Amino acid sequence: MASAAPMARGPEGTPSAGTLKRALDWKGAFWVAAGVPPLVLFSIGGIAGVAGKAAFVVWMVSMVMGFLQSFTYAEMAGMFGNKSGGASVYGATAWLRYSKLIAPLSVWCNWFAWSPVLSLGCAIAAGYILNALFPIPLAESQPVLDWVAAHLSQYSASTQAVIDYIAANPGTAPEAAIQAVASADGVAALTPAFRVWEAFGIPVPGLGTLHFNSTFVIGVVLMLMIFAIQHRGIASTAKSQKIMAVVVLIPLLLAGLMPILTGAIDWMNVTSIVPPSAAYSGTDGSWSVGGWTLILGALYIAAWSTYGFETAVCYTAEFKNPHRDTFRAIFFSGLLCVVFFFIIPFAFQGVLGQAGMLAPGIVDGTGVGEVLGQMVGAGPLVAHLFVILMIMALFLAIMTAMAGSSRTLYQGARDGWLPKYLTHVNDHGAPTGAMWTDLVFNIFLLALASDATGYFYVLAISNVGYIMFNFLNLNAGWIHRIDSPHLPRPWKAPTILIGFNTLLAFVNALFLGAGAKVWGYSNALWSGVIFAALILPVFWFRHYYQDKGHFPREAMEDLGLTDHGDLGPRNAGFWPYLALIAGVAVVLWANWFFQLPA
Repeated sequence: MASAAPMARGPEGTPSAGTLKRALDWKGAFWVAAGVPPLVLFSIGGIAGVAGKAAFVVWMVSMVMGFLQSFTYAEMAGMFGNKSGGASVYGATAWLRYSKLIAPLSVWCNWFAWSPVLSLGCAIAAGYILNALFPIPLAESQPVLDWVAAHLSQYSASTQAVIDYIAANPGTAPEAAIQAVASADGVAALTPAFRVWEAFGIPVPGLGTLHFNSTFVIGVVLMLMIFAIQHRGIASTAKSQKIMAVVVLIPLLLAGLMPILTGAIDWMNVTSIVPPSAAYSGTDGSWSVGGWTLILGALYIAAWSTYGFETAVCYTAEFKNPHRDTFRAIFFSGLLCVVFFFIIPFAFQGVLGQAGMLAPGIVDGTGVGEVLGQMVGAGPLVAHLFVILMIMALFLAIMTAMAGSSRTLYQGARDGWLPKYLTHVNDHGAPTGAMWTDLVFNIFLLALASDATGYFYVLAISNVGYIMFNFLNLNAGWIHRIDSPHLPRPWKAPTILIGFNTLLAFVNALFLGAGAKVWGYSNALWSGVIFAALILPVFWFRHYYQDKGHFPREAMEDLGLTDHGDLGPRNAGFWPYLALIAGVAVVLWANWFFQLPA
């Protein structure tokens, strides 16, 4: 087995400035990537609303695709033992010979797909904290009933709110309308002020509204806490992740297994599999074009979670022995995700059914912890413990996202695609320049995602980048085989699997074209494409202004090349360009052909 690549050394044998530390083995990377299984909880309700009874099958199909695709990524990761940043970096080098623009596009798309986990996770965690500390009282709770009894005499059939209620609910008797309005007012009156506090909102054309509210404030505090942990370096991060993973994943797995082992699964909820008649309708539809559009939309969003364990190879430059550890890290992380992405969605759907999966607390994620406690079959105390575990699970996912996405920015800068300041590393070996960039970007996204509408919009747009990255990287596998046969491959994927994963690249393109518009935002695909295009001025500034048209020497040495106007032979000829043209054609055709149910 080959030994690890030597590190650059500065005075007195310490790692030189700007260099990550080799302080990790595959088990450490496994624990850092252990934040991926909780991602199932981010969109389990949304996918149930879009896919109906087929939701758990969507998760399984998507997870199988992600696992198969990871073998292409594992081979490429082993080829670049001194790089960090993950599969997008390793695959980007394959495209470099064919276009200077495609390589940074791959890295950029992967980053803006992964980075929003910080804001989305903090938005959900903030919701849990608000529920715990500043709960909205139930309409049937005693304090609300007492408030209604004390104020009911102030309402009559001529009260404007009562008139409006009757107009919105034709046929309602005045007495019932009075009771309903008084009850709603009671809930509003007894809701803690901080729960509904909002300093101000800023409309952003084409994106939505930035909400600077209680969710935003708590989310920023959580982000800063996670930043402080990761500031200590990858070894410290891995230790924190291991503790949280053991505490979180075992109860989560238990919650998924208990309904299966105790016979609590209602088989009517997981049989007669058909798409819903419309998104969030809760009624069965058919396998029409509209039905398939919903399924493809569900597969589109599921990929954001199920493919995510590829982050296990983001830390290759920090592995003590990258030639040995890269394959093990991604393979065992994939097996872990197979278990959770198969069991949790199946158990949720089997117990709750369509109606239960569409409950507001499941769709926005803030009620998932309570349901997990109920699935174990325990009392209120255990349900509250699961709420705490959910917050820890979100921390686990956010830690994984910040660790991986910051290293993608770091390596992109080292390779000459992104601004130089992103290469800054602190004394602990943490890429703090990239981490601060992640933090600032996600503070903006958190303001956008601080209400339910913005949450899924951020998710839908960021996933445009993730599918684009996967398409480019799955094709990079066969391009590397043709153009870089001289590079050592500590682990080599079966050729038939490289070919099959190339086919899956176009399946992902189908998901992108058909699925991005399913989530209520007809312009999500185009918003994502526009955001992807922002890399063009960024790359122009770095490559042509800062580097005068040349790539850093180390980036070329990784490919066995020198940058003197020749980026190496293009042995694949026109085929990479044909793959790009075919991918764009699949996206445009799918976007035209697949339409939501009427």
